[in-house]
Amino acid sequence: MDLNDIKQVPISRKKAKRIGRGIGSGQGKTSGKGHKGQNARSGTSRSRAFEGGTMPLYRRLPKRGFNNERFSDKYVIVNVEELNALSDGQTVTLADLDKAGIVKASKDVKYVKILGNGELKVQKLKVKVHKISKSAKEKIENNQGTVKLVPLTSANTNKKK
Repeated sequence: MDLNDIKQVPISRKKAKRIGRGIGSGQGKTSGKGHKGQNARSGTSRSRAFEGGTMPLYRRLPKRGFNNERFSDKYVIVNVEELNALSDGQTVTLADLDKAGIVKASKDVKYVKILGNGELKVQKLKVKVHKISKSAKEKIENNQGTVKLVPLTSANTNKKK
């Protein structure tokens, strides 16, 4: 093999745009920034909501209406396979799941729902939760466990007399 037999391997590299190198380059003089104005200055950056100094639309429109997010019931979702971290015969409540490190209890989350994703290897669990799926209930009961639904105590579920 001689040096003249070596061929250059094509590498996909885009040449950098050389800005401000004379008017013959096509990117000279104003360097693609137009004539004066806010965008021609150095250090300029604007938020997506900026409308040229006009009061933005999101600030012009009135903020009215009701959002139920604050008052809605917040559930923590636990899959059956996550219950394998518990020991045989243990009770499953929000406090127990928090101690085991499966969920993180907070003042916003008051309710537990168990879904049937995965396999359950733990035997004789005593589950006391607010909601449970059919498949999760079957898997727990097939492993000699018991399921008890705890009633919701939210202000949303209290009915006027």
